[in-house]
Amino acid sequence: WRTRHAGLFTFAQSPKHIGFYKKYGFYPRFLTANMSKKVEPCGCASGWTKMSDVPATERSAVLDGCRELTDTIYEGLDVGDEIRAVADQKLGDTILLWKASRLTGLAVCHLGAGTEAGSDVCYVKFGAARPGRDAQQHFGRLLDACEQFAASQNLSRLAAGSNTARHEAYRQMLTRGFRTNVLGVAMEKPNEVGYNR
Repeated sequence: WRTRHAGLFTFAQSPKHIGFYKKYGFYPRFLTANMSKKVEPCGCASGWTKMSDVPATERSAVLDGCRELTDTIYEGLDVGDEIRAVADQKLGDTILLWKASRLTGLAVCHLGAGTEAGSDVCYVKFGAARPGRDAQQHFGRLLDACEQFAASQNLSRLAAGSNTARHEAYRQMLTRGFRTNVLGVAMEKPNEVGYNR
């Protein structure tokens, strides 16, 4: 697969788990907080669409835009397969955040029972906001869109994870009422920052 960087999530309090993965070249880096909050949409989210609303003839171009955005975070990072899997398996949807015609954020969401989200939950399995001067604003708008989307699906909780290496994102989530449910550690191979920056 020519993978240059691999990461996994394991129990931070378990020397056995950390030791096991270290045998395979993974190194513990930063804590990752799996967090959730009660859905309380502000009604202020705008400029977002769902992948399911994109006409079939335009999906390839939108996936190219998603790849371009994630590539700005880490060269070669592509969640296109995850986006397609969520759609094909009817696990949820992908939120697309726009500023004019430019993609500024995306969130691959699982919805409810039978998915990784669990009953009555919208789980952001992967989320990204375009880096740069407006990154904090893009991330805030993405969180607003996810919460509005969860409310539109009549779900009462929004769940998402944040690696504490991305301290601005982690802090913004805490400010918005997210609380940690499970704290784990990101193990990276090789021992580099990768996409956690």
